[in-house]
Amino acid sequence: MITPVIMAGGSGSRLWPLSRSAFPKQFLSLSGEGSMLQDTVSRLKGLKTADPITICNEDHRFLVAEQLRAVGQLGSIILEPVGRNTAPAIALAAEIAQQAAQGEDPLLLVLAADHVIRNPEAFITAVKMAVPLAESGKLVTFGIVPESAHTGYGYIRRGEHLGTGFEVDQFVEKPDLATAEAYLQSGEYYWNSGMFLFKASRYLQELEAHRPDIALACSESLKNVSHDLDFVRVDEAAFTACPEDSVDYAVMEKTSDAVVVPLDAGWNDIGSWSALWEVNGKDADGNVCQGDTMLHDTHNCLIQGDERLIATVGVDDLVIVDTKDALMVAQKGRVQEVKRIVESLKADFRSEYQLHREVYRPWGKYDSIDNGQRYQVKRITVKPGAKLSVQMHHHRSEHWIVVSGTAKVTNGEKTVLVSENESTYIPLGVVHALENPGKVPLELIEVQVGSYLGEDDIVRFEDRYGRVEESSDA
Repeated sequence: MITPVIMAGGSGSRLWPLSRSAFPKQFLSLSGEGSMLQDTVSRLKGLKTADPITICNEDHRFLVAEQLRAVGQLGSIILEPVGRNTAPAIALAAEIAQQAAQGEDPLLLVLAADHVIRNPEAFITAVKMAVPLAESGKLVTFGIVPESAHTGYGYIRRGEHLGTGFEVDQFVEKPDLATAEAYLQSGEYYWNSGMFLFKASRYLQELEAHRPDIALACSESLKNVSHDLDFVRVDEAAFTACPEDSVDYAVMEKTSDAVVVPLDAGWNDIGSWSALWEVNGKDADGNVCQGDTMLHDTHNCLIQGDERLIATVGVDDLVIVDTKDALMVAQKGRVQEVKRIVESLKADFRSEYQLHREVYRPWGKYDSIDNGQRYQVKRITVKPGAKLSVQMHHHRSEHWIVVSGTAKVTNGEKTVLVSENESTYIPLGVVHALENPGKVPLELIEVQVGSYLGEDDIVRFEDRYGRVEESSDA
């Protein structure tokens, strides 16, 4: 049985302003109908697999659960207290997969949640070809058949033919252009995809042999596991003490059992806006457009809008990305430098590096549509059956106006139903809660007034999502 292991961490800063640390690219729909995470699990339908194991951080846990639940592939979600790169993350998944397999030794199919594969049938074929190698004890990596002399990827040099793949002769770092061109001409090199297939036991054995410190720390962190809703929480202190290393450096470059299976399936890691332009369909002038656009004498551009009309005249080779709170314009050949903007935003303590204007929560979402010195206006959407935490604020009062649906409002000692075109007032310091008891989404306008309107002015008393000790979201 194959157990998919989905690596869903990362911040995707090169795709700012669409991808931000609180809502990175793996949760966005960039090249298909679903998000990249949803596409990752959905393309596995051609394989017989166990429920997936997804690994993410605390901040993204509800996003992961909601998106996987929407495609019927929830499985287990391991929460990393801190990021320690891929080698420890896979070790956690390997031990948990073994426990779930009840004495069997599952094959782990390790996948990133933020890759595009345009030919899923070819991907499934490659995985099936790799299964006999992995079952024999080999550690399989999938090498992407290169389409160009790319300098942004690491490479794998193949060795002797072995079954349906090749022994790995060498892993090499990102090359310069001349070296990459030589690799391409030789036909002996593949792009390093970061996808793997191996037995859980074999990975743990190789990790123990080459990085026993990581293996020990991960085992210790699993001795005190707790389960919270859909999430698996490991021991924070033990995992924080774990050294940081990638699976490539910790295991694959050291083991004598590494093999590579070629993969030619339209793979792209969408590491930049130019990569997104490459994988999407283009108009007759080479433009990729999403949203409301009007173009004149425009060529080879990527234009992505949110709500407003974007009009261009006489421009070529640009990336234009418009969101509710930020507009980014860049030369397509320099989009890797977008991360410099993100670094500057973070250094200046600006929220745009982390949050969108529209923020998702486990109960729904809110959109901060206006704000001033002592007021803030939000449009709040609460999913059917969902409830915000029972809470109070020290510095603000709130006025709620229901736009559609029905709200069940706890306001101090009273609980009332508030319907469309009705409102209620929550005074400063009063314990309150908001719930949607209906079958359709509840939408309301919230007007906050007070001396401090930060999201950390929340004292929680009760929360169905396990956030009582947190203070950063409603």
